[in-house]
Amino acid sequence: MILSRLFSSFSPKKAVRSSADSRRLTRWERFKHNKRAFLCLWIFGVIFVASLFAECIANDKPLLVSFAGKLYVPVFQEYSERIFDGEFDIAADYRDPYIKERIEAKGWMLCPPIGFSYDTINYNLPSPAPSPPTGENLLGTDDRGRDVAARVIYGFRISVLFGLSLTIFSSLIGISLGAVQGYYGGRFDLIFQRFIEVWSGMPTLFMLIILSSVVEPNFWWLLGITLLFSWMSLVGVVRAEFLRARNFEYVLAARAMGMRHSRIMFVHILPNAMTSALSYLPFILGGSITTLTSLDFLGFGLPVGSPSLGELLAQGKANLHTPWLGISAFAVLALTLSLLVFIGEGVRDAFDPRRNP
Repeated sequence: MILSRLFSSFSPKKAVRSSADSRRLTRWERFKHNKRAFLCLWIFGVIFVASLFAECIANDKPLLVSFAGKLYVPVFQEYSERIFDGEFDIAADYRDPYIKERIEAKGWMLCPPIGFSYDTINYNLPSPAPSPPTGENLLGTDDRGRDVAARVIYGFRISVLFGLSLTIFSSLIGISLGAVQGYYGGRFDLIFQRFIEVWSGMPTLFMLIILSSVVEPNFWWLLGITLLFSWMSLVGVVRAEFLRARNFEYVLAARAMGMRHSRIMFVHILPNAMTSALSYLPFILGGSITTLTSLDFLGFGLPVGSPSLGELLAQGKANLHTPWLGISAFAVLALTLSLLVFIGEGVRDAFDPRRNP
């Protein structure tokens, strides 16, 4: 019994698993040694997590209101102004001096750092819109009097969420099709490869513009249209790995043992193919953000009024005498894409087999 337990504790399956864990740890350590990539990952992560709480950073509603001994959370729930001794049974406007006086007479308000949401119009501007930066509007206002800083925060969030969604869905489709194409090969691989060559030869941006002009796009409709042309980015990489690995001895042995093709593909071959596919993900994310920005800049992206970096760039182009519009959007895009490029380089070096210790 003692010998059997001793040998079972050193079984080959556990040894392989421990070596795989050490390989993953080594890759993470190699990524951390790339200080520029690791720092960029932290910066991007902090900015993105902060943007997820944009309503708590830039909003025209208070985070918390104490009135007559009761607490209210206007940022999450809409209240009538009669609750605060107002006259009308309508949603309270917390920027109205009348409502402010009523609340401050019996309580207090905790407001976010930026007192504007992405669609809040400032009617008390010192100059006609678009107005330059002031203490109240740190990055100025756009041509409709909306705060640029608030629109940048919300626009960054929706751009990154769109890019992440597009990256995840396109990667799932591309990896699955590349795996099937490379594993089976033969006539299926030949026909599907010709289809990809024809599909990739289409003018993607013009097709997106045409499809976006047919219907009124929203976030999910625009994501679906863009997904039609973005799934091909990982097909070639995964296909090459499966073509190389499908004739390996362990794959032939698994086939001889009668193992299902799906298990061979996604349990035994796919982990090796993911090594090269993962290094492309940050670059795909950057390309997805650029695609949404381009469509918004041309006026075929998100609905009118949505916070968008591309729409802000278009306003900067139309108002060259107000450089803060174009500079704000350009600075956010340049910082985001630079961080993603440096992160992608770090991931690529960490998964490079020539750098294995």
